[in-house]
Amino acid sequence: MDNTQSFTFFNRGPSSAVRLVFFIVLSLLLMFIDARYRYLESTRSVLSVLVSPIQRLATMPGLLWQQAGNFFVTQQSLVEDNKSLHQQHAKDAAQLSRMLALQQENLHLHNLLSLPRRSEFVTQSAEIVYAERDVFKRRVLIDKGENANMQAGQVVMDDTGIVGQITRVYPWLSEVTLITEKDHTVPVQVLRNGLRTVVFGAGDTTQLSLRYMPISSDVQNGDLLVTSSIDGIYPPGIPVAKVINIERDAAYPFARVICLPVAGVDKYRQLLILSGLPVLPKRPAEEPVVAPHPKNRQKKQ
Repeated sequence: MDNTQSFTFFNRGPSSAVRLVFFIVLSLLLMFIDARYRYLESTRSVLSVLVSPIQRLATMPGLLWQQAGNFFVTQQSLVEDNKSLHQQHAKDAAQLSRMLALQQENLHLHNLLSLPRRSEFVTQSAEIVYAERDVFKRRVLIDKGENANMQAGQVVMDDTGIVGQITRVYPWLSEVTLITEKDHTVPVQVLRNGLRTVVFGAGDTTQLSLRYMPISSDVQNGDLLVTSSIDGIYPPGIPVAKVINIERDAAYPFARVICLPVAGVDKYRQLLILSGLPVLPKRPAEEPVVAPHPKNRQKKQ
């Protein structure tokens, strides 16, 4: 019993209030000394270095959480921005395509409108509204017919050359047979030397041909073929085709000459109709062949 009381007596220290007051006074004293004489500046620096890793470790979870939130927010924002940019790019690409098409069409119209000022032909503009459904026929329908005084036989062209010829007229539409229609013929001549010939359609929008050309004919690759006007339909000097390939074989009497149409027979929608062409006199009628009388035959025998 005496040992327990002795142990309790010796372990009894100052009270909590006394210790609180002591530490408050000590803190105020240290603050005064530090503010007045700056004796604890080095001590504070050392303590800050020692405590810095603990502070970083304590703030690490918050920083990681904040960075994770920023990552997901930034990722979502980038996905939305990327989607928006793709949509805008698609719209801009479509708009650019329309602008390029309009620019090309405006250039084509400008060339068409300037063509009558450079020539003596009377022209009338027209636009393609339908194309032939049969893939083997090269014909189109334009928006001018009897209401615009269209007539069969009128020449149709664009700003570069002959496109075709009106072959049928309706009240408000006209049918145009393209020069690439199979077996359609256009009298032409070689611009380089004036050689006259006839170009035939092959049923292909990218090909014409010169038939029955002797292998000795003076035709070369790159020769430009223009209308010769010897038929009274096509005016003279309008480009029709360009020679792109010649095959000569001594085993055959004729050369195989392939041409490329100069005009855009399968391009654009705006065309020009030529009118007011000079009317040629009618071809004289051929005299009938009279068979010899049987009596005259017997006398000759």
